[in-house]
Amino acid sequence: MALLPARPRRRNLAPLWLLSPAGLVLALVTLVPIGFLVFTSFTDYNQRSLFTGAYSSVGVAQYSQLLASGAFWASLVRTVLFTAAMVAGSVVLGMGVSHLLTRLGRAWRYAVTVVLIVAWAMPNVASSLVWNWLFQPGYGVVNWALDQLRIFGDTTSLNWTQDPARAYVVIWLLIVWQAVPFIALTLNAAETQVPHEHLEAARMDGASEVTVYRRITLQHLRPTLLLVTILSVIWDYNVFNQIWLVSRGGPGDATSTLGVFTYKTAFVGFRVGQGAAISVVTTLLLLALTAVYIRNLLRSGEDL
Repeated sequence: MALLPARPRRRNLAPLWLLSPAGLVLALVTLVPIGFLVFTSFTDYNQRSLFTGAYSSVGVAQYSQLLASGAFWASLVRTVLFTAAMVAGSVVLGMGVSHLLTRLGRAWRYAVTVVLIVAWAMPNVASSLVWNWLFQPGYGVVNWALDQLRIFGDTTSLNWTQDPARAYVVIWLLIVWQAVPFIALTLNAAETQVPHEHLEAARMDGASEVTVYRRITLQHLRPTLLLVTILSVIWDYNVFNQIWLVSRGGPGDATSTLGVFTYKTAFVGFRVGQGAAISVVTTLLLLALTAVYIRNLLRSGEDL
């Protein structure tokens, strides 16, 4: 009996049809704005263009002016240093809170977890406004509490945003306070998966708790730790709301990071083409930095 030739298998296109609506939405809200941003960075789009729609192509002139701008490089340095400080603070404190959760009883662990979730769920605009009230000169709670200590003298009229160092402290505390809950809960989920037999074996061999945490717990946390570090770098590098609502980049331009610098250029000075160029350069720098972290993340996964 002759065998019939096998029919070629038809490709099932149902998954593509089901995913196409979401794909179209993502393309409209992500790819189209990015494409328009890149296009605008090669034009002289400005306030006049917003009303008339008229603009001219200027090639790479926006990028040439940007790279020759001292204000851009100053804001870039501020962004890198401040991002490093925020990421370091939030990750270190998040690790501490995560480890603390493993030492608490069930009731206290649930209570602390709820508090962390509530703090994390608060919108950053609302928390920034509350933060302004806490550090408000004249009637701010923080100024009142410091005044009651009688250590720093009369602090009731202290304006934190008039001094660059104090402004950075206020913004740093706000951003770290918002970032710690996510980092702590994520690391705690990974820390609860560390094999208990490894920990007990190390303790039986006479290792201290610091050594156990450093040699065993941290080794198992490496992939998760790198992941939250990547996310923290991305979020803190692009911080805008908190800085703008607390200090508006001041005093002067002392706290003007790339996000604030871009906003002032594009929407205060109405040099939209220049602001688009800043955004493109900022994104490229962030992608390069993230690529390094992702490479280390993949390597750490292979080593485990």
